[in-house]
Amino acid sequence: MTFPDSHPQSSDGPLQSPVAPPRNSDSPGAPASPGAATASGPPGTHGTTGAPAASTSTALPPAPPEGPALRPPVQASLHRTLAVARRHWLVLKRSPHRFFDVLVWPLVDTLLYGSIGLFAAKAAEAAGGAPGTTATVTLYLLGGTVLWHLVHQTQISLATGFLEETWSRNILGLLATPMRDWEYLAGVGLFALARTAASTLAVAVLAYAAYAFDVTTLGIGLIPVAALLLACGWAVALLVVGLVLRYGSGAEALVWGALSVVMPLSGVFYPVSTLPAALRPVAEVLPTTHVFAVGRELAAGNGIPWRDLGVATAGTVVLIALSLFALSRMLRTFRRRGLVTRYS
Repeated sequence: MTFPDSHPQSSDGPLQSPVAPPRNSDSPGAPASPGAATASGPPGTHGTTGAPAASTSTALPPAPPEGPALRPPVQASLHRTLAVARRHWLVLKRSPHRFFDVLVWPLVDTLLYGSIGLFAAKAAEAAGGAPGTTATVTLYLLGGTVLWHLVHQTQISLATGFLEETWSRNILGLLATPMRDWEYLAGVGLFALARTAASTLAVAVLAYAAYAFDVTTLGIGLIPVAALLLACGWAVALLVVGLVLRYGSGAEALVWGALSVVMPLSGVFYPVSTLPAALRPVAEVLPTTHVFAVGRELAAGNGIPWRDLGVATAGTVVLIALSLFALSRMLRTFRRRGLVTRYS
C-alpha cells in the first residue's frame, strides 16, 4: 500500500516547502532592516553598502527664466510701452469709422480754409488790392491749417486715448498692473505721434496738390516748429486728462473744447495784432502764438526769428512743467479718494 507524499511535487517546479526560507535583505521585495541604508536610483549606481555611487553624467544647468514679467527692467518697460501703443492701434484698426477723425476732418479743413483763402485773395485783387494779396492770404490760411493739425491731432489723440480706458471701464485694470504712469503715457504718446504723422501728411499732400502750397519750403526750421507744436499738444492733453480724472466724465468736453479757446488767441490764421486790444496780452503769453509767428516767417522765405523761437521754447517748457505738476496732483487725489470707482 502506498501513501501520498506529505509534500507533493508540483508539475511546474520542485518541491515547495511549507515554511518560507529566511529572506535576504538584498532580495527584491524584502523589507529594509532598521539599520540598513535605503538605496535609491537605477540599478548599478550603488555599492554594496547602499550608498549612491558617483554619477558619471554631468547635470545640465537650469533653463533661464522666460516671459515678459522676468525680463530686465528696461526691456520690460519698453515691452509695456509698446503694448499700450499696440492696444490703441488695434482699437483704431478694428473700428474703421475712427479714421474719420484721422483723415476726413483734416482734409475737410484743408479744403475749407484753402478755398476761403483763395476766394478772398482773388476778390481783393479784383477790387484793386496789391498783386501779392493772393500769396499772402493763402500762406496764412494753408500754412496755419497744416501747422494747426500738428498740435490739434496730438492733443486729441492723446486725450481720447485715455478716454478709451474710461469708456471700456479699464482704469481699474490698469491700476492693478505693474505698469508705471509714465509708461502708459509714453505708449499713448507714441500712438498719438503716429496718428498725427498720418493726419499731417494727408493735409500737406492735399495742400500741395490742390493749392500748390509746399510746407517743405519752411526748410530746416520746420523741425523746431513741429517739435514745439507737438509738445504744446501733449501739454494740453495731460492737463485735460488730469481734469477728467479729478472731475469725472463731465470734464470730457474739454478734450474737444480746450484748443478751441487756444486757436483764436494764437493767431493761427492771422496776426495777433488784429485781435482786440484786451486780448493781445493774453495771446502774447501763449507759446503757440510765437510758434505760429515763426512758421509764417519761414513760409514767407525769411530767416528764423530767434526771439520768437526762444520765447516759444521757454513757454513750452513752462507749460509742460505746469501740466505734469497738475496731472500728478490730480492723479494723487484720484487714488487717495478712491475715485476709480467711477469707472469700475
